[in-house]
Amino acid sequence: MVVIYHAALFGFKLPGRVDRFGWIGVDLFFVLSGYLIGGQLLAPLARDQRINFGRFFARRALRIMPAYFAVLAIYFLLPSWREYPEMSQPLWKFLLSIQNVALHGGTAFSHAWSLAVEDQFYLCLPFILLFVNRWPRGAIIIPCVIVFGGILLRTLLAWQNPAADFGVSFRAFQSWIYYPTWTRLDPLVFGVALAAIEKFRPQRWKGLMNCAPWFWSPGLAAIAFGLYLGEGDYLSVAAAIWQFPLIAFGMAALLICALSPRLPFRRVAIPGAAFIASIAYSAYLIQKLVIHFVAQFCATHDIALTSLLALVLVEICVYAAATLLFITIERSFLLLRHRLAPRRANS
Repeated sequence: MVVIYHAALFGFKLPGRVDRFGWIGVDLFFVLSGYLIGGQLLAPLARDQRINFGRFFARRALRIMPAYFAVLAIYFLLPSWREYPEMSQPLWKFLLSIQNVALHGGTAFSHAWSLAVEDQFYLCLPFILLFVNRWPRGAIIIPCVIVFGGILLRTLLAWQNPAADFGVSFRAFQSWIYYPTWTRLDPLVFGVALAAIEKFRPQRWKGLMNCAPWFWSPGLAAIAFGLYLGEGDYLSVAAAIWQFPLIAFGMAALLICALSPRLPFRRVAIPGAAFIASIAYSAYLIQKLVIHFVAQFCATHDIALTSLLALVLVEICVYAAATLLFITIERSFLLLRHRLAPRRANS
């Protein structure tokens, strides 16, 4: 999925043009993030304990902010290094992590929109879970309100922003539907819902694990249909409304398959996967800067940007730069996090 995303950013054409689907990787990440972080917050509630807000926010800040601010400083202090001359938003929006509001593509560091969605979601999630813990019906009502409210909101925004010829204005779609938090919560909610079932309904979770082989087909079908809605010469209203919940459902189904002991995925050890996972956040932050430098290198050395060699160079350089960022910035603050806000052994 990462290679497909990098190919899309770099302009490399993969067989069948699958590179144009690289953007769905963020939905997979949101589902996985909702499951993992939601599980951390729900674990003490499942034991009738309180959420330690200080520990949670301290751990999130020490995990996210140091590397983010380091890369943000590069973007603002070294404008010649940017992949685009124009920054997507003013500095204060990046500092407050609201750079995804009224954002449009084709600007520098625009990929940080997904980090802003996560920051805003996890700022609210502990308080939502605390409220739900005192009002059990909210465990059903609140996720439904968020998901169906998002569908309704996307419907209104799609109809209010028609394109000049047909369908939805792509610029308006980017600014008010694709990037903003209020229309991109589906996968995060699905991930937290899976964590809640695991922590509070162990028998239902066991049933999900046992039925996992049956989730492959509907999961892939939902993703395929969501992508199919986006095909065509214009952005349709149906795609603007239904793509995100369909893909989120499909990714949640595939996560169930990946977690189930009835399927081989959790039993297969992939060499180097742990290391790649450890530097994934640094790679996410720095990838477009690296791709920009590789593109310049290829241009000066007569290497076609759409060649396999260029794509291999991108992958090598992205992970080399991510390793450097991880070692110099991220690892030190992760060690500090372990000292100042250690995770409970049973969480």
